[in-house]
Amino acid sequence: MTSPQVMLMIVMLMGGVGVIGSYAQGFIAHPGSVNILWGKISGPFRSVYTVSMLLSALGYFAFAYFLLFRIVPSEAKVTGTLGFDVFFAAITGMLLFSSLWMPFTYSYVEKPNPGTWVAIRIVLFLVGLSSCALAWAILSLHSKQPPVPYWFAVVGSVYFAFHTTVLDAFFWPVLYR
Repeated sequence: MTSPQVMLMIVMLMGGVGVIGSYAQGFIAHPGSVNILWGKISGPFRSVYTVSMLLSALGYFAFAYFLLFRIVPSEAKVTGTLGFDVFFAAITGMLLFSSLWMPFTYSYVEKPNPGTWVAIRIVLFLVGLSSCALAWAILSLHSKQPPVPYWFAVVGSVYFAFHTTVLDAFFWPVLYR
């Protein structure tokens, strides 16, 4: 593991603690309120979401493994001009904005107002955008070696982008209200 990969791991760990911490804080501060976060999403839609969240987590681990253990950062060329730093930007965006969703959503539940709803929508859009940027960067790598971990990272990042963009940023707000 090279120093850029160690730094990326630190970003992932700190960001992961931020996301999980925001969820834990939300659940602790609002005991028994998990169903509120689903809004009007129920039945088969909730089942689809639950399965998709699990697939997204697997996708996250697939691209994290590739970026942390299988790629050579000094040789990483995204579209020929960008380097390994593009992964820092995309993952930082994903994790930073993901850590804001829960506090904004509970704030909206407690006191609904248009400004908070817009903030939720912006945060979800930015998570999706960051996820799409990550999938694009992995797909745009010039070196696709080693091939099996690379293709797992592609599939994982594309699915993660699908979930965060389509399901979270677009469908959740519509189905929530």
